Amino acid sequence: MMKNVDKNAIATHSFDWGLIKWSVTPDSIEGAKVTFGEVVLLPGKGHDRHNHPDSEEILYVLSGEGEQTIGDGEPFPVKAGDVIYIPTAAFHSTYNTGWETLRLLAFYNPGGAEKGLTGLPDFQELPAGEIQSYTRTK
Repeated sequence: MMKNVDKNAIATHSFDWGLIKWSVTPDSIEGAKVTFGEVVLLPGKGHDRHNHPDSEEILYVLSGEGEQTIGDGEPFPVKAGDVIYIPTAAFHSTYNTGWETLRLLAFYNPGGAEKGLTGLPDFQELPAGEIQSYTRTK
């Protein structure tokens, strides 16, 4: 039985807006029923409004500051220490409004919703140990 997950030994999912490392998924850990990962949103970037039809989501903000939407509600600010609950199938988005990266822990219950991200047009998978570089475009 696995006791810990080495983040350097798992792939990184890369998008135009940031990165995700899924440490626990039902496909990667035998018997796991949830998904857990770390999300990094680049300054001024975020993911578009979307939903997870079969999973609720919890976000925990580790660092940075941003703006969150859930359902048809008004956007609200988020910062380090905040916990955001997103009900099953609720549309939502998260944007980094600060100058530093916005780091989040993401949980899906039940797990599996992460598979939908692999179909996005900007998705790339970096092999374990490969490091994503940040570059300035202008």
